[in-house]
Amino acid sequence: MTTRPTGRLDRTDGKRDLILTRTYRAPIEDVWASVTESDRTARWFGPWKGEAGPGRQIQVQMALEEGQPWCDATIEVCEPPRRLGIITKDNYGTWHLEAELTETDGVTELVFTHHLDPEAKISEVGPGWEYYLDALGAARADADRPEFEDYYPSMKQYYEALED
Repeated sequence: MTTRPTGRLDRTDGKRDLILTRTYRAPIEDVWASVTESDRTARWFGPWKGEAGPGRQIQVQMALEEGQPWCDATIEVCEPPRRLGIITKDNYGTWHLEAELTETDGVTELVFTHHLDPEAKISEVGPGWEYYLDALGAARADADRPEFEDYYPSMKQYYEALED
């Protein structure tokens, strides 16, 4: 399978944001449920536990990673069904993540942003988010999850070039 990278790098005010966009023929509420309800996130990323809400901390399991580790996440923003912002902390560092949804004529667009820390290597982060967002699409379509080997290392060069 040939998978093409779609991410872009936005540099504003000395910061770097990795931005990926996906669209779904579905109401915004259904896509929102796919990115916020534990039983639905379990299908493409991993389940979470805790009491959700702005300013609250939850734990998210990275079920597709080796060892299926849990990481702490703080919910910064939760504006159903349009915007979710979280900060996760694990052995790989701190990740500032945001999902924004909009719906037009029954099609929902998901704009996923990873606000990159200065030391983050986009060539490693980008292919991972491509994989996870395509896994979300597969879960929504009740299709087989993609293979990570179709994303990394094949997308590494594309993302390295974004840094230039």
